[in-house]
Amino acid sequence: MDFIFTEEQTMLQDATRRFIANEASFDIRRKTLEKPSHGFNPAIWQGFADLGLLALHMPEAEGGLDGTATDTLLVMSAIGEGLVLEPYLASAVLASKAIAAMGNAQQRANYLPQLASGAITAVLAHDEVSTRFDRLNVQTRATPVAGGYLLNGHKSVIPHGGSADILLVTARLPDQQLAVFIIPKDAAGLRVLSYATVDGVAAAELELDQVSVSASVMLDAASDTEVAIGNLLDIGLAAVCAEAIGVLDKLLAATIDYAKNRKQFGIVIGKFQALQHKMADMVLHIEQARSMVYLAAVSCEDPDLKSRSIALSSAKVVIGQACRFVGQQAVQLHGGMGVTDELNVSHYFKRLMAIELQFGSTDHHLEMVARSLTESLT
Repeated sequence: MDFIFTEEQTMLQDATRRFIANEASFDIRRKTLEKPSHGFNPAIWQGFADLGLLALHMPEAEGGLDGTATDTLLVMSAIGEGLVLEPYLASAVLASKAIAAMGNAQQRANYLPQLASGAITAVLAHDEVSTRFDRLNVQTRATPVAGGYLLNGHKSVIPHGGSADILLVTARLPDQQLAVFIIPKDAAGLRVLSYATVDGVAAAELELDQVSVSASVMLDAASDTEVAIGNLLDIGLAAVCAEAIGVLDKLLAATIDYAKNRKQFGIVIGKFQALQHKMADMVLHIEQARSMVYLAAVSCEDPDLKSRSIALSSAKVVIGQACRFVGQQAVQLHGGMGVTDELNVSHYFKRLMAIELQFGSTDHHLEMVARSLTESLT
């Protein structure tokens, strides 16, 4: 696939990589994990804002940079390389795009400048216990009352849900239409249980018990909220695939470096042909995954929903397989050191295992592709 970045896009990725290397190194990440007050480092978040990264996915008319899916790919790849903990995908991509796409003029004016400046963070609270990769399985209810709604439900494993200043909560109206409500983190009736997932990312369970909101906080500019949410989740899937490429590249580099220096029987282990074959297979998986990341980026905004669905599911399958193969080989080639907390290899491995499940597991998307092919033959 011929995929040449423009000069501006190359500069965007270089600037992001430099900032992460200098201001968000692995040692700084480790210190953030030891003090999980926010689940991320506010200074790094402000640095992202100063670079313009938080405005990248907002419309130019709203003061943003009107970035493309390819721009998202480049930034997310750099974020994967640095194993960044900050809520870039949750807040700067998904939540910002949700408000830009579904918010009315006043909602956009109220929230987009604050999100772009780093003053607040937001998350899309969509997944529930019963979702199981079914995007439209939303059990949270919004019951109309005088002047507004009462929300009841449970949102599960919401990345950065405990630290976000505002939550974009999806709920079903009495007529079964899907709606999105902007709720502040201190809303009465909202109970938040924060925790860290296996890869160190902060997440939360959100319990909504008779949360009262006014009608004005509902995002109502989208003609079809289900389609709009589907578009957002497709963009998120493509973005997390791009993050995986950054993680995979770093893991391969760490493994090759280890093989060049670790000696066994007086010989560096990288000279053993069997290990060279394993590393060659890792390269093969990563290059296949990289091509599918490019496909996902160009497909995630394809108006043909069927074509888009097949492309994104195919990409998630290939990348999920690469995450598992490369992660396991890297840990094995590092020997016992590969599973220790002291070595960054174990942290990259855990992030790959989490990515393999985000936005649908490998098995789920393989089934989606198989179903599409079967339907096309009947």
